[in-house]
Amino acid sequence: MKFGIVNRIAASVALALAAVAPGQASSDTLETAFDSALGTDLRAPQDFTARYDNALSQRIAMIAEGSRGRIGVAAIDLVTGQEVAVLGDQRFPMASTSKIAIAATFLEGVDQGRFSLTSEYPLMVPVSSKPFSSAVAPVKAGTYHTAAELLELMLTRSSNTATDGLLKVVGGPAAVNDWARRAGITSYNLTRDIATLVRDDGEFDPSSHVDIRDSVTPRDMARLLAGLYQGKWLSPASHDLLISTMEKCRTGPRRIPALLSAEVTVAHKTGSLNNTSSDVGIVTGPNGHPVAMAIYVTGQGARAKREDRIAMIARELYDGYGESARQWASARYPAGGSATTVAAN
Repeated sequence: MKFGIVNRIAASVALALAAVAPGQASSDTLETAFDSALGTDLRAPQDFTARYDNALSQRIAMIAEGSRGRIGVAAIDLVTGQEVAVLGDQRFPMASTSKIAIAATFLEGVDQGRFSLTSEYPLMVPVSSKPFSSAVAPVKAGTYHTAAELLELMLTRSSNTATDGLLKVVGGPAAVNDWARRAGITSYNLTRDIATLVRDDGEFDPSSHVDIRDSVTPRDMARLLAGLYQGKWLSPASHDLLISTMEKCRTGPRRIPALLSAEVTVAHKTGSLNNTSSDVGIVTGPNGHPVAMAIYVTGQGARAKREDRIAMIARELYDGYGESARQWASARYPAGGSATTVAAN
């Protein structure tokens, strides 16, 4: 069978060459003959040069250069809809940035009448245990606080015990994942409570290993932020409470807010684990122009250097979107509505 195929190919090439006048069988002619006989596609070598939609994307890609550890960035201009991303669809450890969706899941329950902000729930305090000694780290009930107090502790001080208190109320990680799926944030994947996540931290190096557990893509996190800011999934009261609480965040002063002026409003949530630092939020300029941004940084040698990188990227995004920001005097999204914009001179 193989010899028959070879003979047919040889015959086809011979017929193609027979049509060539004597003395004209150059290398180009031979190549053409083979192409004709075998149906070879002529195409230029594939070009793997990185290309960017705009200058801002190129500048962000340069700052997010990952030779010392993976860096993922996604941002959405909430006026123009322009998106910028670097490794936007690659998973990164959420760390405490996961707490935004936990808060949203609880607030949805408040909107539905299942929970109350004035109800009291306990902090869930870790009990000492060895890493990986159990599927779920043991915890015990601590002091009781209102749900409103737990939300503030979780979002402004990144309290893990407050987070696990609310996480237990809503039904655990599966309930939060369900909320995220219904919101269309498909890569959000919370698999452990915070006590277990922190106890077992360090199993992998996130700068070179992608762990799908407790992870999200920067693009999906930016879309989560945008949707919450636009009032898509929560009542006006819950929307206002969530955003105003995130504006009071006291962690990560060296991250997104570090290089921005005091006139800029930052509603954000930080995250930190082994060899990874992150900050995600809504940055709103004094003219009311909002930008959703999610920045995940691994490696870089030290936490301070990761934070510096986050600050640099946030400032570049803010400045880069500033050109379009000058086209608007207001870009506030009312809860449950669409953008209200007024053209500026």
